[in-house]
Amino acid sequence: MGFLSLLTGPVAVGAKEMSLWERMLPPEDISGEGHLIDYLFNYTTGMNVFFFLLVCAGLFGFSYYYSSKRNPKAYYTYGNKKSHILVVTLIGSAVFFAVDFNLTRMANNDFVNVFMNFPKGDDVFKVEVMAQQWMWNIRYAGQDGEFNTADDIMTNNDLRLPVGRKVVVQLISKDVIHSFYLPNVRRKVDAMPGRISRIWFELKKTGKFEIACAEMCGTHHYLMKAHMTVLPENEFNQWMKQAQTIALAANDTENPETYWGWKWEN
Repeated sequence: MGFLSLLTGPVAVGAKEMSLWERMLPPEDISGEGHLIDYLFNYTTGMNVFFFLLVCAGLFGFSYYYSSKRNPKAYYTYGNKKSHILVVTLIGSAVFFAVDFNLTRMANNDFVNVFMNFPKGDDVFKVEVMAQQWMWNIRYAGQDGEFNTADDIMTNNDLRLPVGRKVVVQLISKDVIHSFYLPNVRRKVDAMPGRISRIWFELKKTGKFEIACAEMCGTHHYLMKAHMTVLPENEFNQWMKQAQTIALAANDTENPETYWGWKWEN
C-alpha cells in the first residue's frame, strides 16, 4: 500500500476501519475530567483561527484598498497617530485578555480545583507504578490493604482498573525520568527517581486503552508501551481475586527486588 493510499483510504484497526477524519481526531476521552483539557485545546485553536483570519482580512483587505490601481499616489505614514496607537492597543489588549489571560485563568482554575484536588476516602482505588528502562511495573495492595507487603499483586505493562471509581496513581522511576501518559484520559505525569509523583482520574468507559511514555528515556524508549484495561466492577473484582491467589503462590518473599513499592503517601 502506497503512502497516498494511507492518507486517503481507510485504515483497519481490528474489525473497525478508521477514516481520514477519525485519524485526525484526538483519542476518545473516557475520563470524567478529560473534557476540561479538550476545552482548553479547542478554545486555544478557536482563538488562533479567529485572530489568524482577522490578520488575513487586514492584510489582504488593506492590500486591495491601498493598491496602486485604487491609489495611484502613495500614502506615507509612520503609524504614530493617536488613532493608529489606539487600534494597535485595542487589538493587543484583545489578544492578551481573550487568549493569554483567559487561558491562564481557566487552566489555573482546573489545576487547583480539579486536578490537584485529590479524592479521599475508602472508595478511592490506589495503584503504585514504578517506571524503568523499558517497562511499567504496577503494584496493587493485597488483602491486607498495605503496599509493599508479601501479598501485593504485581503486573508488568498491564494496568487493570474498575470503571466508575476514582483512581489515584503514585509513581516513581527506577533509573531515568519517564512520563506516564494516558491519551484516553488526557493526563500525563512524570515518573522521577527518588521522588513520588501523583495523578488521579475517574474512568467512565470500559475497554482496552494505550499507555505510553511521553519522555525520551533512552534507546528503547519506543518499547515502553503498555495497556490499561477498564473493567466492570464485578469483572475487576474477579480478576483481583484470581491475581491475589497467584500472587500469594508466586511472590518470592526472599527476593529484595520484589519490594520495590513504598508506604502509601496521602
